[in-house]
Amino acid sequence: MGAYNYISELYRKKQSDVMRYLLRIRCWQYRQLTKLHRVQHSTRPDRARRLGYKNKQGFVIYRICMRRGGRKRPVAKGCPYGKPKSSGAVKQQKPERNLQSIAEERAGRRLRGLRVLNSYWVSQDSTYKYYEVILLDPHHKAVRRDPKVNWLCDPVQKHRELRGLTGAGKRSRGLGKGVKFNATIGGSRLACWLRKNSLKLRRER
Repeated sequence: MGAYNYISELYRKKQSDVMRYLLRIRCWQYRQLTKLHRVQHSTRPDRARRLGYKNKQGFVIYRICMRRGGRKRPVAKGCPYGKPKSSGAVKQQKPERNLQSIAEERAGRRLRGLRVLNSYWVSQDSTYKYYEVILLDPHHKAVRRDPKVNWLCDPVQKHRELRGLTGAGKRSRGLGKGVKFNATIGGSRLACWLRKNSLKLRRER
């Protein structure tokens, strides 16, 4: 086995003594840093390379910290005024997207000149989850001349993380192949629901 196979095997056994100690030390280190910071080397090079990262100019990696759990509803004084129909719960609000997709969005908004390629999980503790986001400089010659990644330089790929086009975004939209993704046949959950719940009658001529 190569080195990357050994690294991926380690991450498959997160409850082992080695990984529990390593993740605990890393979480302590990440808590001392800012919420979004650049890293010189990928923490998981095997995962980063599988997602398209290359150790050359034009590629950068940022680590982002995301608070776990639900969110409070943004209402004034913590009280939803108005009709009882719209006065639902204030706490226990679940985000519609997964934390990884939101992390990519925050990184993309902060680093507007770069394009988000993908991201992956690094570590977590009781309060935070940590992700590393792979970004590319679309104006760098090393990226523009690489036929494997220069599709990301196309203007239509601007802020693809805001439109759910990354891997994490597609997972949160429920897109995929197979029986598990039957709820989104036709493009989205809404399109699937509409197709199954609308009555189409042929017009008599």
